[in-house]
Amino acid sequence: MGLPKIDLPMFETKLVSTGRKKIKYRPFTVKEEKILLIAQESNDIEQVIIAMKQIIGNCCSDIDPEQLPMFDVEYLLMQIRGKSVNNVIEFKITDPETEKQVDISLDVDEIKIVKPKGHNNQIEIKENTYVVMRYPTINQVTDLLNPDQDETTNTLDIMIHCIDSVVDGDVVYDLDDFTKEEVVEFVDSFPTKAVEEIKNFFETMPVMRVEKKYTNANGDEKKIVLEGTETFFI
Repeated sequence: MGLPKIDLPMFETKLVSTGRKKIKYRPFTVKEEKILLIAQESNDIEQVIIAMKQIIGNCCSDIDPEQLPMFDVEYLLMQIRGKSVNNVIEFKITDPETEKQVDISLDVDEIKIVKPKGHNNQIEIKENTYVVMRYPTINQVTDLLNPDQDETTNTLDIMIHCIDSVVDGDVVYDLDDFTKEEVVEFVDSFPTKAVEEIKNFFETMPVMRVEKKYTNANGDEKKIVLEGTETFFI
């Protein structure tokens, strides 16, 4: 006679990048908690990203974590964490003024995805011609950490992969239909203004963010801002 099967509840949430697609997910098991703890103890961002993908793959149905933008992955992880333990995360910070530790309580429901002002995924190349950008996936973010390539090469590669389509008047070109060489040649012809706007697209991408107030040892009210992966792996 085998041991009983444990059925876990399923929940739904929406992907931030689309605002429409619903994702089903379940809470952590001991297996996922071990993955998380090992990643935390490694203090290695690449190991952290691998753990993030593995947990999303295990806990979410009908989704490929490697194709998600980083902020979608982070948001999903926070939702899973909230349903796995409880909505409140307890941790300590070091107050920069007193250099003493302070206890902080963070409710998962307080965490939001923030889209900075000026963010735009449509970049004009010339009159009646513009490119439509897509967000870099978690794998492409990992590529930025590649020590075998210089930062400029990594950034150019990600920029090329994140151009989703080109709209020229009434004609739409899907860049997945073209070779990398053709896309590179096309990008090399961009005016400087367009390149600066593409940089702004990346610099103003949505980010998981929360602000918390606390009182330090001197009785002064302070504020800490937590963003991105740091928030989840506190």
